[in-house]
Amino acid sequence: MADITRRLGWRHLRGAPTAHIRHHRDGKLLHDGPGLSFWFRALTAALSEVPVDDRELAMTFHARTSDFQDVAVQATVTYRIGDPALAAARLDFSVDPDTGVWRGAPLEQLGTLLTETAQQHALDVLARTSLSSALVDGVTAVRERVAAGLAAEPRLPATGIEVVAVRVVALRPEPEVERALRTPAREQIQQEADRATYERRAVAVERERAIAENELASQIELARREEQLVEQRGTNARREAEEHAAADAVRAEAEAARTVRLAEAEATRSVRLADAEAQRTERLAQAEAAKAVRLARAEAEAAREVGEARAQAQAAWLRVHGEVDVATLHALTGTRLAENLPRIDSVTVSPDVLTGLLARLGGSAGEPA
Repeated sequence: MADITRRLGWRHLRGAPTAHIRHHRDGKLLHDGPGLSFWFRALTAALSEVPVDDRELAMTFHARTSDFQDVAVQATVTYRIGDPALAAARLDFSVDPDTGVWRGAPLEQLGTLLTETAQQHALDVLARTSLSSALVDGVTAVRERVAAGLAAEPRLPATGIEVVAVRVVALRPEPEVERALRTPAREQIQQEADRATYERRAVAVERERAIAENELASQIELARREEQLVEQRGTNARREAEEHAAADAVRAEAEAARTVRLAEAEATRSVRLADAEAQRTERLAQAEAAKAVRLARAEAEAAREVGEARAQAQAAWLRVHGEVDVATLHALTGTRLAENLPRIDSVTVSPDVLTGLLARLGGSAGEPA
């Protein structure tokens, strides 16, 4: 749709690059081309807008095969307007100068023309084809026939239309017929699946039988080898017992001989130890006796010397005391007594004692000396 704006009684049209604009005034072509932009007056202008881009036209129609079965055809036709001037002359692409909207429905007319043409050629092909063939090769056949028919259709070039491509999307029978057609295939697939299952089970049974036979043969061989193993173990046990008995006899003889040698060595050692102990005891006794004699002699000598020293000291003491006078002896006696008296730290003198002592001292002083 063209973009039209208003300015003081004038109109301005701005077209898209994919739209071919044709502007007539008084029967004269003033502007012709895609993506134009110009000013015009609405009362004197005749405008046409022809799209020149590729367009997709989807179509769906029903047909009947040679065996009178209805099928639905889904196709898509890609086309473009190759000659905008011719298309504008054959179809109404005029636009309103105030709104830029097409006055008619040119694209619907083109769609109807293409759909009817394609449907005519598709019906012609399917009418001579059975349903099974149509489902297998019908898509290719219909596409080729429709493409060839549209290329050979004289109305399309006369209208300025070019067909770019034709695609047939699907060709489907009615749902009931489709389910009926699927049933044999499903049954066949199911039969093949069942047969494959049975064959797989048969192979599994055969393999299980072979495995069971192999296991049985293995068990028989294992039992035979176990019998040989038991027999060999018995032989080995007997041989091992004989060898153990011989080894025990040799070991007992060796142990007895070693015990005898140990007993003899122990007896010899005991005799030697007893002799050595007796000799050591005898030496110790002699040493103790000699030591006791020496100690007794030393103690007797010491006692004798001490007695003599004490006797000499006593004699000297007596001799000294016999030579001194009585007053000196009294003084020595007082001194010895004073040495043996206990220590007096303090003396407490009462008034009575002090009075008596002073009285005595006074009386003594009055007496003549």
